[in-house]
Amino acid sequence: MSLPFPIPVIETDRLVLRGPRESDLPAMIAFGQSDRTRFIGGRQDSFGTWRIFLAGIGHWALRGYGMWSVDTRGGAFVGRVGVINHIGWPEPELGWHLYEGHEGKGYAYEAALAVRDHMQGKLGMGPLITMIDAENLRSLSLARRLGATLERVLEEGGRLIHIYRHPGEEDGGMEAYA
Repeated sequence: MSLPFPIPVIETDRLVLRGPRESDLPAMIAFGQSDRTRFIGGRQDSFGTWRIFLAGIGHWALRGYGMWSVDTRGGAFVGRVGVINHIGWPEPELGWHLYEGHEGKGYAYEAALAVRDHMQGKLGMGPLITMIDAENLRSLSLARRLGATLERVLEEGGRLIHIYRHPGEEDGGMEAYA
């Protein structure tokens, strides 16, 4: 599948962040049918995941940014990381989904940092937010590790959502948060 618009490739020491491919669907469907989705809207059947896949491509076309597919340098598809701004959201959000068997290796941190740097440095986007369910302890920990600070808490659908604000370029590099 070739898209009629460019999605930049971002490379880190261990990862390649690229645009979506139809070959990503089996892993996305497995993720969508797992309990790992409980903090991001819940399980999806294969058709629901297909709609999410297509919406992601549409987000790139409409906004010029979106979710990257994350591969290891060895070619394993490990998840998705990027920036999305759905209607009704307060502003663009940096988010991440890591697939089964790929947590605890620093991939989400490495990819989120690369995306944040790209969005702020190349696209001039201001400090991003991340919206995290209060019970999603791993994501809360990752946001703090990325140097984000809790800005506010809101209730949505009976759940508490923590809004974290990431540091901007003017706040210095990650060494300031180590």
